[in-house]
Amino acid sequence: MAAQDSFHAYVSGRLAALSRLAYLLCGDRHTAEDLVRVTLIKVARHWERVSAGGDPDPYVRRVMVSRHVSLWRRRWRLVQLTERPPERPVPDAAEAVSTALAVQAALAKLAPRQRAVLVLRYFEDLTETATAEAMRCSVSTVRSQTRDALAALRVRAPELADLGEPAEVPS
Repeated sequence: MAAQDSFHAYVSGRLAALSRLAYLLCGDRHTAEDLVRVTLIKVARHWERVSAGGDPDPYVRRVMVSRHVSLWRRRWRLVQLTERPPERPVPDAAEAVSTALAVQAALAKLAPRQRAVLVLRYFEDLTETATAEAMRCSVSTVRSQTRDALAALRVRAPELADLGEPAEVPS
């Protein structure tokens, strides 16, 4: 019974953060909700072992990333190609919205592992080592995936290249 209470306390305290992480991995609110649900079901089965190791967050993130990649692969097999691409929504004229859409579209074009490494490194602010543990890979793989993902983003969304640049000060 103590394990069940511990699990409920963890979920109530971390649900919002897990939902954000899932949304950033998936890019879709409904898919993210399903991902969180599936992850928590899997984690609940092994909660005593997971919580005995101390902080369960790295394990939960690893499960979430693994499930996301496997679900993405499964869905990709079901994709049917058509002659004409589907209509794209027209972005809002507001600069912030168009930037957010550009980032979302660029992230959606990345492979799931590349997207996961960017989310874990730059949104979750994990170290390379923690990211490697979450993704079950080596630190050098995290570095190469990060490098490749950022290069792909630069190619797919060149309009985002100057986001981090400070504005020029007129003399």
